Amino acid sequence: MFSGVYIAQQCLNGVVFGSMYALLALGMTIVYGILRLINFAHGALVTVGAFTFFGIFVIFKWHFALSLGAAMVVGGIIGYLLDLVGYRKLRGGPEVSLLITSLGIYILLENMIKLLASPQPYAFRSPAFLAQLHNVAGVVFRTADIFILLLSLVVMVVFTFFVKYSKLGIAMRATAESVEAARLVGISVDQVVVLAFVFGAAVAAITGFMWGAKYGQISYDMGFMAGVKAFVAVVIGGIGSIPGAVLGGFLLGLLETLSVGFLPTGFSEYRDAIVFLLLILVLLLRPTGIMGRKEAM
Repeated sequence: MFSGVYIAQQCLNGVVFGSMYALLALGMTIVYGILRLINFAHGALVTVGAFTFFGIFVIFKWHFALSLGAAMVVGGIIGYLLDLVGYRKLRGGPEVSLLITSLGIYILLENMIKLLASPQPYAFRSPAFLAQLHNVAGVVFRTADIFILLLSLVVMVVFTFFVKYSKLGIAMRATAESVEAARLVGISVDQVVVLAFVFGAAVAAITGFMWGAKYGQISYDMGFMAGVKAFVAVVIGGIGSIPGAVLGGFLLGLLETLSVGFLPTGFSEYRDAIVFLLLILVLLLRPTGIMGRKEAM
């Protein structure tokens, strides 16, 4: 039998992982809502954010907060450039063209990082205070776990208020409903799309730091599986639904962690297979996802 402390430990781990998946799924959903694009290049931005923070904090020895802010800025700039160079000319064309382009951009960014850094993984160095261990009623966690969870919640809350109450956020929702109608009422669709890419890329860069702080190492290909699982979270929650993306991320993190913690050792090695099995079940039983809705034909 599993003790209550063990169950609480696994649930905490699952919520921490889920918060990172939720952030990535949130960034992917924003872009999809406007362009109907599953942006697989999103995963590469996780790697960019992790290496940017690592280089600035470790090599240039900037303050932690400045290093994290710089990683966000670099991620946002790359997101802007991706839209400007990679996607803008393809808008209005076949959606498959955007999808293939996003895969090509991911491969390009991944190999650029491999060339500039190294094929070998790096031990991720973060501030000493994040490595401090805590024990609450037998549940052990690091300061990094609480920091990841709180930062994720702050980003989600800020984005929720931004979308609901700011003029740009309302314009973003209107554009997601209908690009043509948004143009007719005077909304600058290009500005909204740029905002979506910049925000999504900045959030992915933050997640890259979180990934490094949680796992203790970074590598040139770290963003691939993270991006794929974020896409799974989007599908589970409901493609195009922002609350669904967040819910899907937390559910995915809990499922993955609990499968490792409670299944026998041999089965726990198939954690990725379990995640994709859930994806298949959702597509079979509820193709629109938990909070998704059917699009008009």
